Amino acid sequence: MAVELTMAQMKLAILRHAFRGKRGQTAATGAVLGAVLAGGTLYLSGRPELLAAAYAVWMLGWMLGPVFMGGGDETIRPEYFALLGIDRRCLATGLLTAAFVGVAPLVSLVALAGLLFAGNPLVAVPAMLLQLAMFVLLSKVSVAVVGVALRSRLGAVGSGALNGLIIAALGQCWVFFALFGETGVPSAVWYLPSSWGLLAVRGSWWALGALLALNLVLLAAWAALLGKRATRVSGRGRRPITAATPNTAVLAKELRTWSRDLVRNHQLAFALAYGLGFAASPLLIGWDGMLPYAGPIFVVMAAAMAANLYATDGTALWLTLMTPGAGDVRGRQLAWLAVQGPIALVLTVALTALTTDAPWPLVLSLLVSLLGGAAGLVPLLSVYAMVPGTDPHRRAGNPLRTSEDDGGLTGLAYLTLALVAVTGVPAALTAIWLGWTGVPVGVLTGALCAWGFGALAERRLRSHGPELLETMRTGRKPQTRRGSRTQLSGPQKAIAGWCFGLGAVPLVPQGIVAAVFVADGNLRHSWFLATYMPAGWRYPVAAAFIALGLTMYGTALWLIRPKGAKQQPERPYSSAAC
Repeated sequence: MAVELTMAQMKLAILRHAFRGKRGQTAATGAVLGAVLAGGTLYLSGRPELLAAAYAVWMLGWMLGPVFMGGGDETIRPEYFALLGIDRRCLATGLLTAAFVGVAPLVSLVALAGLLFAGNPLVAVPAMLLQLAMFVLLSKVSVAVVGVALRSRLGAVGSGALNGLIIAALGQCWVFFALFGETGVPSAVWYLPSSWGLLAVRGSWWALGALLALNLVLLAAWAALLGKRATRVSGRGRRPITAATPNTAVLAKELRTWSRDLVRNHQLAFALAYGLGFAASPLLIGWDGMLPYAGPIFVVMAAAMAANLYATDGTALWLTLMTPGAGDVRGRQLAWLAVQGPIALVLTVALTALTTDAPWPLVLSLLVSLLGGAAGLVPLLSVYAMVPGTDPHRRAGNPLRTSEDDGGLTGLAYLTLALVAVTGVPAALTAIWLGWTGVPVGVLTGALCAWGFGALAERRLRSHGPELLETMRTGRKPQTRRGSRTQLSGPQKAIAGWCFGLGAVPLVPQGIVAAVFVADGNLRHSWFLATYMPAGWRYPVAAAFIALGLTMYGTALWLIRPKGAKQQPERPYSSAAC
C-alpha cells in the first residue's frame, strides 16, 4: 500500500506545480467543459435508457480520447521505476492509484453520480467507484494495446483504421441521432460494461460482481502490457538510397520514412479510415450525397496528421541545416503528394462514380485545390508553428507519444484543418457557379499554394534553422532578437483562445460545408443553418459564416502578433548551433 500512496502523492505534487500558466489555463478550460458534460449526464438520470447511452459515450471517450490525444496522461511513467525492481502487478496498482488523481477522473465521478438518482443509493456508491475504475483501466489498457500494436506495421494500420472509423462516427453523430430518433436507444447498450453500474442500482446484483471481475482482468492485462513498453522492434535491412539530385534524395528518404515509420503508417490509416467513415456514415439513413467527398476529407485529415512534419524528425534536423541547398522542403512536398495523392484520387473517382447525380466538377475542383494547399501548408506550418517532438529512437515506451505538448499538437491540427479547407474555397465556389471551370481554377490555386507556401517554408528554414533545432533540442522556444510577443491580459487571452478554438465552427461546417449542401440541393439538413434559409439568403448566410470564421482567426492572430518586431537579415544555414 505504501507504493500506491507514494505514487499518488507524486502525481499530486507534479500536478500542483505543473498546472500553471498555459497548461493551467488548458486544464481549467477542460475542467469547465467536462463539468458541463457531467451536468448534462446528471440531467439524464431520470431517463435510464438515455443515461445508459450517455455512460457508453463516456466509456468511449475514456478509450479513444487518450489514444487520439497522443497516449493519454503520462505524468508518471512506468520507465521511471524500471531500476527499482518493483513487481509489475504492484507497479500497475500504484500507477492505477495515481491515475485517479487528476481532473478527468473527478469530472467522470461527478457524471457517475447520476447512479445515486437512478436507483438504490446504497448500491450506487460502490457502483460509482467500480465504474470509474473500469473507465480508467480501460483507458490504460487501450493505450497499451495500441502502443504494442504500433510495433508492427499490421498493428499500426489496424489500430489507425479502427480509431479513424470511431472518430468519424462521432463526427457524424447526427446520423445516429436520426436513427435513434426512429428506433430509440438500442437495447445492446444495456449489456455494455458502461451500463453495469446502472443495472446494479436497478436491482441486477450480478452487475457489481461482473464489474469487479472485469476490473481485475483489466488490471492483470495492464500489468502484463507494462512489461512490453521497453521492447524495441528492429527493422530489416534495406538497400541504400540512390538519387541524382538533392530533391530526389529528400523524396526517396521521405518515401522510405512513410513506409517504415509506424507512427506515420498509423496516421495515414487513420486519415483514410476517417475520410471513408465520415463520407459513408449517411448511407445508414439512405443518403449517398457525401460519398464523393471522401477523397477531399481524407486530404484535409492527412494534412492535419502531418502538420508537425519537421518535428517528427527530432534533432535529426541538424542534417538538413548542415547541407546547404538540400532542397528539403520541395522534396518533402513531392513525397507528401506521392503518398497522399493517388489514394485521394482513387477514393474520389471510385466513390463519385457510385453516387447518383455525382457533382464531378465540384469534387474534382476541391480535390486538386486541397492537394496543392495541403502540400504547401504542411511544411509551412511545421516550421512556423513547430511543436517540439520526441526523437523517433526515444519513442519505445509509448509510440503514440510523439510530443509532450498534447495541447500544442491538437491546436496545430485544428489550425491545419481550417487553413487547408480555406484553400479549396475559390475552386469550390467557381465550380458551384461555373461548373467545369472550377477544375482549372483548382489546379491554379493548388499550384500557387504549393509553390508559394513552399517558398515561404524554405525561406523560414534558412533564416531560422538554428532556432528550430534549438526548439527541438530543448523543447522550449528560444529567445529571438525579433522582438517579444505582446503580454496579453486575461480577457485578451480568453478572446484569443475562444477565437482559435471555435473559429473552425462557422468557417468549415456552417460556412464551407453548408455552401456545398446548398449547391447540391440538400436543404433543411441537420444543423447547417444556411440550408434552412429562404432561396435568396442561403449563399449569403454561408458566406457570412465563412467571413465570421476568418474574422475570428484574424482577431486571434492580431492579438498575439509580435510587437516592435525588427526585421533581421536572412542568414544562410550555419553549423554554429549544431
